Amino acid sequence: MKPKCNILAYGVCLGLFFCVLLSGCATVVSKQLLTQAQRIEFDEIIKDPDVYAGKVVVLSGIILDSKNSKEGTLLEVLQVPADSSLRPKDMDKSKGRFLALYKGFLDVAIYRRGREVTIGGKITGKRVLELGEIEYTYPFVEIKDIHLWPLEKKERIYYYPPPYLWHPWWYYYYPWW
Repeated sequence: MKPKCNILAYGVCLGLFFCVLLSGCATVVSKQLLTQAQRIEFDEIIKDPDVYAGKVVVLSGIILDSKNSKEGTLLEVLQVPADSSLRPKDMDKSKGRFLALYKGFLDVAIYRRGREVTIGGKITGKRVLELGEIEYTYPFVEIKDIHLWPLEKKERIYYYPPPYLWHPWWYYYYPWW
């Protein structure tokens, strides 16, 4: 006698499988922005940002400075190549810096120096600002979508010396101690 198959149980299992499978495909910037974005190398953008004005790009990097103003929050970002999930991966391979303006409020205590970000937005030209003793030409990006990557948890190792190093062994046995 053959066991009867429960079609509903198979359907539920199949549905759960596809939900788990599709949840791994979530992107850090919106899919609409990703379809509009053009793959332009950052070293090409930095040569002449005005040529790429109006183009939508996705850039990743590390925040160097953040300031709030009447326009919004201005981020100075060190461009860093991204891995397959668009997370910055290698700080030593940067091609330069760019400025990104978010037309709204971002808390500069959270979006602070050293945090990793992925920014999707439109290049609007360039800005020339002082960087140390030189004038630096920054590509200027108007942020449409921003993803702040969580801080990596660093393991803390606590070392407590054994109790016999704190006091002599007879410390707790004699009343005069």
